Amino acid sequence: QVQLVESGGGLVQPGGSLSVSCTASGLIFSDYTMAWYRQVPGKQHETVATFTSSGSTNYADSVKGRFTISRDNAKNTVYLQMNSLKPEDTAVYYCKALNIRSGWNYWGKGTLVTVSS
Repeated sequence: QVQLVESGGGLVQPGGSLSVSCTASGLIFSDYTMAWYRQVPGKQHETVATFTSSGSTNYADSVKGRFTISRDNAKNTVYLQMNSLKPEDTAVYYCKALNIRSGWNYWGKGTLVTVSS
């Protein structure tokens, strides 16, 4: 059974930093593209950052230069380091694992990040 478990969300002041992580089990982690999405209630989810199995990364324009995605295949974990946080970064952050070849994909349950003074 595949599980993705996010952790590290919380409350942070504008301009602050926070790191969230997602640990996967039940899959061959290195075969999967890992991605972070976020969603604000009432809005569509937004792709924040991706890290492919071949090592490429991509970011939403809204977070470029502020967020960094990384992964540790030995720990089956993907991270999202968020710096210079803004109130508009407030959302539930979800991690997703996607196998490009098979199309199989899995989601975590999300972790809430709140940026507020």
